[in-house]
Amino acid sequence: MSTSLVLTVIGKDRPGLVKAISSVISGHGANWEASHMARLGGRFAGILQVQVDKDKAAALTKALGELGPEGLKVIVEDEHVEAEHDGPTYWLELVGSDQPNIVRDISSALAAREVTVLELSSEVSDAPLGGGRLFKMQAGIRCPPDLALGELRSDLEALANSLMVDLRLED
Repeated sequence: MSTSLVLTVIGKDRPGLVKAISSVISGHGANWEASHMARLGGRFAGILQVQVDKDKAAALTKALGELGPEGLKVIVEDEHVEAEHDGPTYWLELVGSDQPNIVRDISSALAAREVTVLELSSEVSDAPLGGGRLFKMQAGIRCPPDLALGELRSDLEALANSLMVDLRLED
């Protein structure tokens, strides 16, 4: 019988970090199933999910914890948690002038409607023609089955207007 482990990894970015992680995973007979990794602020950061035989999970967890000399901190979560609801999913995109609290305000509006953020990515870049800094965010979200899309769209559009950003919500 196998179990699913979710790993969070972070370390000073340098070549060979993914190799170090994947070698430990492979060496314990685990299967690398899904991951998101990026270089942020000079750091390598990532999350990944692996499947491993239950009787090998403790040894894998211990070995991942020993990657410190490689410059990596690894946190292992071994409890599988199911989503509380299985409603429709949507894609949310937001673009506008960078300002404090955009993510907080959008995530607060989503939480108020019990919407789950499945994935989120964001970046700030220079706006064209010297127009300041541009904030871009994309998020996959899951809504409760009883939430009308029109209600969520109305909430988000009102917030987008107050933040003066462009927002799209798509299937």
